[in-house]
Amino acid sequence: MRVLMLDAPQALLDERRRLGHDVRDEMWDGVLHMVPPPGGPHQQFGADFLMLVGPRVRTRGLRAQYETGLFRTANDYRVPDLVFFRPEHFSDRGVEGAELVLEIRSKDDETYEKIGFYSGAGVREMIVAHPHERRVELFRAVGGRLMPVQPGPDGEHVSEVLGITLRTVDGELEITWDGGSAVV
Repeated sequence: MRVLMLDAPQALLDERRRLGHDVRDEMWDGVLHMVPPPGGPHQQFGADFLMLVGPRVRTRGLRAQYETGLFRTANDYRVPDLVFFRPEHFSDRGVEGAELVLEIRSKDDETYEKIGFYSGAGVREMIVAHPHERRVELFRAVGGRLMPVQPGPDGEHVSEVLGITLRTVDGELEITWDGGSAVV
């Protein structure tokens, strides 16, 4: 159910903060988006992905965090499921830039509406993961805009940022890298 409140009562915002329900909320040019918590398949996919690519992230001079705010300003930020960034992007409030974001699709989410924001924040790549189908879409910055990347002949997507190849094989997402592979 979508809800639009022109003004959120301060008591509601305080209660969400007190209960920890606001950690995934996003601010879109000053408009608060209250995001519900993700379900089990969503969370499991994200955890599995991070555990697999984590060791490769540091070797590329990057860091990774789960559900961390990516800020353009105090009133304009998104909370990608995973964010991969350079150490200098790290700040007290989250990150102030990113090399790659991973958005895991949930029913009725706003993943595709975030593409323009991520483009404006200078994100080099965006992976959109479909956990139930074990498939991904890849977007890459071209001329300052994140554009869809067509898969290769075997259905593979190559992340230049992470140095991995992703493709769906027999209902599983296969991730390969120089010297190894695994499935999610």
